[in-house]
Amino acid sequence: MNSLKTVFLMTLMMVLFIFVGNMLGGKSGMTIALIFSLAMNFGSYWFSDKIVLKMYRAQPVTKEQEPKLYNIVEQLSKSANLPMPKVYIIDDQTPNAFATGRNPQHAAVAATRGILRILNEQELSGVMAHELAHVKHRDILIGTVASTFVGTITYIAHMAGWAAMLGRSDDEDSSGGLSSLFLLILAPIAATLLQMAVSRSREFIADQGGAEISHNPLALASALGKLSQANQIKPVDHSGPATAHMFIVNPLHGGGVMKLFSTHPPVEERIARLRDIAAGRSSV
Repeated sequence: MNSLKTVFLMTLMMVLFIFVGNMLGGKSGMTIALIFSLAMNFGSYWFSDKIVLKMYRAQPVTKEQEPKLYNIVEQLSKSANLPMPKVYIIDDQTPNAFATGRNPQHAAVAATRGILRILNEQELSGVMAHELAHVKHRDILIGTVASTFVGTITYIAHMAGWAAMLGRSDDEDSSGGLSSLFLLILAPIAATLLQMAVSRSREFIADQGGAEISHNPLALASALGKLSQANQIKPVDHSGPATAHMFIVNPLHGGGVMKLFSTHPPVEERIARLRDIAAGRSSV
């Protein structure tokens, strides 16, 4: 069901992109903006893993250095029929984890010191299985596609919106001003909301995939509860909106309207779905 939701949301994002592009006066400006945005996102896709690992000062570890974590990832990778990813440790006491890499052959999983401290072996296996599910589903590719559309729409919207407002004469009707307002403000917001919705959908799918890989949905549910509580007390160092979607639980938190811009679904709903899976009820 969530796969269908993702396709639907991605289709809406494409329609929004085409609509904004058509509102641009000339085709040449749209083409330049599109090429520029695609080039930036292509580079981000190829080098994002190195960038984010360096940002969080993650250090690669071997089986001898971190035998428990390494063995868990190794066993789960075999169970999921995935190549063994590189394993990294982040020297941070806030418990969290993420996966990165452009495909299963170039994947990496990273865990903080804090997650090794507060989770038992079954819970840690559930978390690592969730991250391997992201790798198996190629969610990094999906996230890159989504951000490409958002970046392109935002760039075109600002270019077209400012051009329309600065070039409009006083005797023109107000329709041009309303169109400019939409291009400058509403289109990027709408695209970002769609991107966040896609990200939340992928988290539900990764939870289900993690439960299947680890064969222990309740352990993953228990881990999510612990991680969510800890991250509300103190976020991971250097965390920000640009990388929040990568973590298993959102290192940033906010209520009210900010939930619309959250990259993760409510932890309570994720836990409820995992309990349904454990009880044999389909919920994803």
